[in-house]
Amino acid sequence: MHETIASPLAAWESFYVIVGSSAAALTGLQFVVIALIAESGIRRSGQREIAAFGTPQIVHFCAALLISAILSAPWHRLSSAGIALGAAGIVGVVYAAIVIRRARRQTGYQPVFEDWLWHAILPLSAYAALLVSAVLLWRSPGPALFVIAGAALLLVFIGIHNAWDTVTYLAVEQLPKEQMEEQSKERQGRRKGSPGSRR
Repeated sequence: MHETIASPLAAWESFYVIVGSSAAALTGLQFVVIALIAESGIRRSGQREIAAFGTPQIVHFCAALLISAILSAPWHRLSSAGIALGAAGIVGVVYAAIVIRRARRQTGYQPVFEDWLWHAILPLSAYAALLVSAVLLWRSPGPALFVIAGAALLLVFIGIHNAWDTVTYLAVEQLPKEQMEEQSKERQGRRKGSPGSRR
């Protein structure tokens, strides 16, 4: 009996090894990027901006890792895996709603449609799809497992896109702005210190 229950999950083993290890590696890389940004001297964002646009990337990578771990575990019943995935889906939907609220309340950055798509709509859709497919897993495992796999992969892609978007924003927008401000201050300092300014 255990063989017949485990067979739908066994077919996905390689997929979840790839997705899970990728999510774990990307989580570590995100920490490295944040450390490099902190050392670069770029003006730090406020806590609200980090909570709305930075922390969710780690959560999405960890969610993909969690989904991979759940579906790689040696379950005796498919319904047990469904319960674990459903719990992860509920937490994900609640967290996505919290992130949307945080993005609306922060004042350091004005999100555009692309930001709402990648930071709000797609994550909420991925977690909702995970929740629905977890409920349907015991009834029709074939289609449900494809939806779960799509949700896990979507969370990885969301994390990659948003991490890249953050890095390019800081490199292209923030860093040049900071450098221009520093150069302007230096020029003003030189003018104040020049002999002509003392007359």
